[in-house]
Amino acid sequence: MSPVLSLLLLALAVPMSAALLAAAAPAVQAHAVALEAKYLVGRCLAFVALVALLPLLAGLALAVRLSSCGPVLFKQRRVGEGGEVFEMLKFRSMRPADGAAFVPAAGAAPGGVEGVDRRTPVGRLLRRSSLDELPQLWNVVRGDMALVGPRPERPEHVTRFAAEVPGYAQRHRVRVGLTGLAQVQGSRGATCIATRADLDNAYIADWSLGLDLRILGRTVGAVLRGAE
Repeated sequence: MSPVLSLLLLALAVPMSAALLAAAAPAVQAHAVALEAKYLVGRCLAFVALVALLPLLAGLALAVRLSSCGPVLFKQRRVGEGGEVFEMLKFRSMRPADGAAFVPAAGAAPGGVEGVDRRTPVGRLLRRSSLDELPQLWNVVRGDMALVGPRPERPEHVTRFAAEVPGYAQRHRVRVGLTGLAQVQGSRGATCIATRADLDNAYIADWSLGLDLRILGRTVGAVLRGAE
């Protein structure tokens, strides 16, 4: 998530936090109501962010289009809440693949640069700044994703990890997110999938609006450091 986007979301979300905290009671029913409130507010914030960032989005789309042949947006099937499959959007950062599909190492999550580095110069900048993730705001508006939650994975990897990693399938109890606890704790890219699953399930068990705001704040710091 870009610094501009993250700061905008924090600026918009913090004034709403007091009103929503009352909904974040520990009871199961209240927890469900609070999550629905979170998703509704997140969709509104994502729409506002999309409108505010239209000039930036247009400039990035032009840069991607001029960088190499291929579509501006990269669409990839991911698994969301309840195992539902959706198309996640990114700005395309790589040239088209011309070989076999990449298979992650045993115990490692996919992500980052997989196999041969096919990133374009513009793509390297987009990846470094996380600006390639901005189109996922539309996924949030559509209800496919939330601003904060477990990161979604490709169906073929979900099938494999669910069979190999205890508790992995439980990540899909809530809506997947643009950023999440696992990402800000360092489990991003080709890291241990079991650790990522543990962190995602811990996030779900301990969820609160305050936790989401802290994750968004830490995401700003991670992006400013230029983590890939």
